[in-house]
Amino acid sequence: MADEGYSSTAWESTDNSDPSTSQTPHYGLFQPNNPSLIHESATAPALSSLPVKPSSPPPRSSSDSLGRSSTSRWRDSVPVTIERKDTLSMIPSDAISLVETSFDENVLRVLCELDCGVPLLLDRIKQSMVSCREASVFFKKRAVLEEEYGKSLQKLARTTSEVYSMNDGKAGSFVGAWQSSMKIHDVMAENRIRFAQRLNEMSDELASLAKEVDKNRKQTKELASRYERALQESELNMEKSKNRLEVSSEELERVLLQKEGESLKDGGLQAKNQGGVAGKRALGKAVAKGGLLLKGKNPGNIQRQEDDIRTRVSNASDLYRKALTDTQAMRQEYFNFQLPRILRALKECADEIDLGTQYHLTRYAFLFESIVLSDGSTLVPVGPEDGIGLKSTIESIDNRADFKIYMQNYAYARGGAAPRGPRREGPAEEGFLPPLPTHGGGAYSVVHANAPIGNGHNSQIPDKGRPTFGVDLAEQMARDNVELPAILEKCCAAIEKHGLQSQGIYRISGMARKVASLKERLDKDMDSVNLESEEWISDINNVTSVLKMWFRELPDPLLTSTLHQGFVEAAKIENDRLRHIRLHERVNDLPDPNYATLKYFLGHLHKIAEYEADNSMSIQNLAIVFGQTLFGQMIPGNGSFSGHGNGGMADAPFQNKAIETILEHYSDIFVDEAEVGA
Repeated sequence: MADEGYSSTAWESTDNSDPSTSQTPHYGLFQPNNPSLIHESATAPALSSLPVKPSSPPPRSSSDSLGRSSTSRWRDSVPVTIERKDTLSMIPSDAISLVETSFDENVLRVLCELDCGVPLLLDRIKQSMVSCREASVFFKKRAVLEEEYGKSLQKLARTTSEVYSMNDGKAGSFVGAWQSSMKIHDVMAENRIRFAQRLNEMSDELASLAKEVDKNRKQTKELASRYERALQESELNMEKSKNRLEVSSEELERVLLQKEGESLKDGGLQAKNQGGVAGKRALGKAVAKGGLLLKGKNPGNIQRQEDDIRTRVSNASDLYRKALTDTQAMRQEYFNFQLPRILRALKECADEIDLGTQYHLTRYAFLFESIVLSDGSTLVPVGPEDGIGLKSTIESIDNRADFKIYMQNYAYARGGAAPRGPRREGPAEEGFLPPLPTHGGGAYSVVHANAPIGNGHNSQIPDKGRPTFGVDLAEQMARDNVELPAILEKCCAAIEKHGLQSQGIYRISGMARKVASLKERLDKDMDSVNLESEEWISDINNVTSVLKMWFRELPDPLLTSTLHQGFVEAAKIENDRLRHIRLHERVNDLPDPNYATLKYFLGHLHKIAEYEADNSMSIQNLAIVFGQTLFGQMIPGNGSFSGHGNGGMADAPFQNKAIETILEHYSDIFVDEAEVGA
């Protein structure tokens, strides 16, 4: 390419902004203050004559543009800090590079061969900026959490230490250990605050990096767009010149045909090359353009018209040749020089933001490890010079010695004060009564009460008068002052320990005699029954049958007769989501004892269903077993409910569907976020 100066008018007419005059960040391609780039620019002879800061010239007319080479559009718009290379193959391996030595030149060559190289890199940079900003936001939010935690912990430790010194707390070794533990918490809080400061710094650096890369990306994108528009305009001008040349050539051909027709006798047209394609086409054009109508025209005028048209054809030919040469030169300049530099600049931006994001993430990992290790070394110091740690500090408390010192100080302080409380010695003449003798029957009753109870003699079990079966749920829970029925917790614990993998658990009934015996013993003295004994774990179905019997014998079903119809109506809803919502509302309407019991028991059934592969009890099977058990059955005639009634079978499918839906959505209905976090 020629090394003469180029005008920047073509670029500045598209965009008056000059990339070389804008403030550029310290890491992009366009770096005016980078000494390596200035050195490279100085070594390129083609750029030695370029102005450092081209100014926008006044607009020029189209006639002025014809006298200039269209290739002059390419030079002055290029910032002086960009190295010029005609082709990528001319880049020496040991030359000073615009990027680090690890830059992959092979990737750049592949990008140059792709038609979508520029949009590919632009989209990639946009993705990298999104990732960079997400990391920056995460660091900022994490810094807020760490700072809040550190300041709160620091305030708590210092306030607690000050308040304790003003209160009448224990002295001695306890107060020393207490103050030392508060200092340990203060040190950990300061570490967290410093960690938050580092996170804020990294967040700001990443945000600044994304902002600067975005600025470079927009500048390079605009530069690429201007180059492409200039090339397209040059190609359009070339096509216009070509069309003008063709039009002028057709006019010349028509005039020549007119001139030839004027020299023929009798006005006849005779083509010299009869049968030739060119002659026929010429004759046809002459007829179409009306050339035969001018055979009586002055030959002098025709000659002058021919000379004028020949001049226009010559000028059009020169303009077309010049436009073609300029377009080819511009295309060579773009694909061999400008496009590689644009792609290199975009690739550098992508690499910079990717490496910057990775660096800060690595730094975050290191700082996070450091803060955790710092907390660990504060709690458990490595060497004795670092302290004794929190656990050793607490273990240094000597309650026995503290109490001994307290006794001495207390007795010394109270020594001169008047005695309070009962006197140790009374009047000598009153004396004291001898102690009362102990009655022998008490010892017998204690021994008798603690005597072991045989498994096969239920009649010998003392009845404590606290029945469980057939007693209203709320009454027995209030009587025992418990949050859950004791029989429910006792039976579910044994079943979960020994029956999760039992085939057909809850579907298979136990032995009637064993079930009746266990029911009687639980009803008389539940605390004396050990469900972990071999007698009961040998057939866990006896325990499940007793638990189902307890539910059936409740005077009011677990899901209450009042809400029975509401549950059934909700279960009839076809839409799964709406049915779930309505059943959730009915569950929330249950009384507190019923709600707590249902929550605990359905959690137990949910755990049973998790072992479906072993026990063959799916949620649907469990719902069939407990549908009528938990709802009760309406006795026809009086409208009351009972666990043993034969009526109300029409509602059985909907009762089962209700239990199945509640079990399927157990976590949504019963488990709140606080319990999940715990």
